[in-house]
Amino acid sequence: MSNQTTVLEVGGLHWATSAPVVERTLARRPGVVSVEANAAAQTATVTFDEAQTSVAQLAGWIRDCGYHCRGESVPDHVCEPMGAAAHPDGAPVDSTPLAHAGHGGTAVAHDHHADHVTAPGAAPSPHDAMGHGGHHGSGSIADMARDMRNRFLVALVLSVPITLWSPIGREIIGFDAPAPFGLRDDVFALILSLPVIFYSAWIFFDGAYRALRARTLDMMVLVAVGVGTGWLYSLGVTLTGGGEVFYEAASVLATFVLLGHWVEMRARGGANDAVRTLLELAPATAVVLRDGAEVEVPTADVHVGELLLVRPGAKIPVDAVVESGESEVDESMVTGESLPVAKAHGDELIGASINTTGVLRARATKVGADTALAQVVSMVQQAQNSKAPGQRLADRAASWLVLVALAGGAITFAAWIVAGATVPTAMLFAITVVVITCPDALGLATPTAIMVGTGLGAKRGILFKSASALEGAASIDTVVLDKTGTLTTGQPQVTDVVVAGIDRADLMTAVRAIERESEHPLAKAISAYAAEQGAEEASASEFRNVPGHGATAVVGGKRVLVGNSRLMAAEGVSLGTLDAARAQLAASGRTAVLVAVDGQAVAVFALADEPRPTAAAAIAALHDSGAHVVMLTGDNQDTARRIADELGIDAVIAEVLPGDKAAKVSELQSAGRRVAMVGDGVNDAPALATADLGIAIGAGTDVAIETADVVLMRSDPLDVPVALRLGRGTVRKMRQNLGWAIGYNAIALPIAAGVFYPSLGLSLSPEIAALAMSGSSVIVAVNALLLKRLHLPTPAEDAPVVPASQPAPTPTAHTAHNR
Repeated sequence: MSNQTTVLEVGGLHWATSAPVVERTLARRPGVVSVEANAAAQTATVTFDEAQTSVAQLAGWIRDCGYHCRGESVPDHVCEPMGAAAHPDGAPVDSTPLAHAGHGGTAVAHDHHADHVTAPGAAPSPHDAMGHGGHHGSGSIADMARDMRNRFLVALVLSVPITLWSPIGREIIGFDAPAPFGLRDDVFALILSLPVIFYSAWIFFDGAYRALRARTLDMMVLVAVGVGTGWLYSLGVTLTGGGEVFYEAASVLATFVLLGHWVEMRARGGANDAVRTLLELAPATAVVLRDGAEVEVPTADVHVGELLLVRPGAKIPVDAVVESGESEVDESMVTGESLPVAKAHGDELIGASINTTGVLRARATKVGADTALAQVVSMVQQAQNSKAPGQRLADRAASWLVLVALAGGAITFAAWIVAGATVPTAMLFAITVVVITCPDALGLATPTAIMVGTGLGAKRGILFKSASALEGAASIDTVVLDKTGTLTTGQPQVTDVVVAGIDRADLMTAVRAIERESEHPLAKAISAYAAEQGAEEASASEFRNVPGHGATAVVGGKRVLVGNSRLMAAEGVSLGTLDAARAQLAASGRTAVLVAVDGQAVAVFALADEPRPTAAAAIAALHDSGAHVVMLTGDNQDTARRIADELGIDAVIAEVLPGDKAAKVSELQSAGRRVAMVGDGVNDAPALATADLGIAIGAGTDVAIETADVVLMRSDPLDVPVALRLGRGTVRKMRQNLGWAIGYNAIALPIAAGVFYPSLGLSLSPEIAALAMSGSSVIVAVNALLLKRLHLPTPAEDAPVVPASQPAPTPTAHTAHNR
């Protein structure tokens, strides 16, 4: 069995409690392993066995539920069409479905035309007529908001006269005009209520039918019961001669529910800004060189291996590798890296990044859903659709709350009848209970907050792979960081030079000549430093590399040795006064490289793997959040301690082999700590998997790191406290929303049932219940959006770590101590 995962568009999920309709329906289909739908994002993450089903079939099954689906939720203009479509004139277009490899080989659904793709045997969704403009959740949300607004306006306009010609208008407002055409008040109200019921409120009845067909209960069922019961009872009274009716209650109830959810959908649309921005990054067209001519084609028509022409200021359409030309490319919109990156022959280009200076010719390497952008979008969407433990509990509570509401309404009706109330009075209380207990706020409480949290992270290049990772980040109290490449640049630089018995300029010329012949990281660092110091160019002859020791050569007629103390001892060179300097530098955690000329020691170069510019700020931010910071490294104790002291790290675990790092993490966990491990995702994979939260740093475009829970696309340790702060802020909003939703129901339910009416005269009408229920959902959505105001540290706010007197950090090697 080969399982694949895809994110599908699901348009028309009007309520948070509608997601289980899709989940339960698809879960019963052959080949479907798991489904997680998100009404806030209008998408569903589906894991399926590709040997038993396909994306096209999944899309058809979603449409069978009555929802809109055109396939995989990826940028329309970068992927090939899924299959059968038709031109507006009815002429068929390629009836053979196209499978484009992406996300592990799943087919990518897309539609270039105004029509959408319908799988064989699947009837078009009634929601298709709504004209969903986008191929992702945010566009569908906007269309649904407009549709909800139109339904609300119709209901509002008609509810006013219905209310005026009702007992409320006659007895409370004092309206005394007779009904037109000599009609009874209830007959006139019935006529006016028909568009409200069969247009404005029809969305409730349609949704309730689909929910019941999927053997689930959701908010649609409750609203349909509330509106339908009041209206059908009134219809029966009108048809049997007249009496007390509730047309105004049913109409105003529908009006307020539509109003609340129109406002809520507008708020929900803002929660998906990050994914919408990502989806819009890729350019619509690309310039390719075909038969030597420049041809502008849709990005979806670019194939792997084609030669692209990218002019200055243009977006790179797909992932590619530079064939010719030099330029700087702004990758910030994809990776979050703020500085432009120099590109030349052989360098990789990320689709949707911007070419800034020179003209590039590049060979396409990944297209469609295989591009880094599409993978980032997919990862963010899967995280938004995934359910944290708290959300799963809330979903179960919401499904039970629907049953409680229906049972509560029936019990309330019966109780008031037993108490001697009239049927209309008992029915009003029952309808109020059913309406006010709608669990939409409970269903929105966590997914909306998760959408905002993951979206904020994506804008910063911080990718949470699941809602559990986001929730887990909130409970971390200990952060373990790998040293090389995480806290430090991962490449050596010269920090000190001690010279004895030689002119400094001659020294630099000699070491530059010999070290540029070597591929060793230390040699490259020394050669680069000598060049920066203005060393003249000279040639080296008789060059010989001595593995583990250094190198020898003849420069300007003199024999030059560059290496460690073992090389000097083997060549019979006495260090003299330089030995003390070497020992002192080594004790401070630096790597000492000795230089001898014609058998005489003349200099000591000290090299070190220096901290990244934001490392100290990152440690300070972690301390501010109350985290205990541990550095875990394979380097020697002196080197590790030097970095730790400079950055203010709490504890150091040094000289640890890569295979033993996971055991060290386990030791911290056994002491009762919640541990986040930060590493490069390759050498540190076991430790990342062992930790409570694995954070892979510096992933760039390689977002498919299996062992990490969080992927930091930039090589910036400051993103670690940002990730934890996002987790804590998101969980705080989740708890606030859940607390509000539960507290609201606990207080509103007994009031709606009339428990306090006999003693305090405190009760609610169905109309007020609808307004309160809708207002509760709006409060939850808006509260989640307030997470966008969360303050996150940025590098610009922090002073640099490296003193001005030192050279700027240059690239370091983990094997620096071997030479």
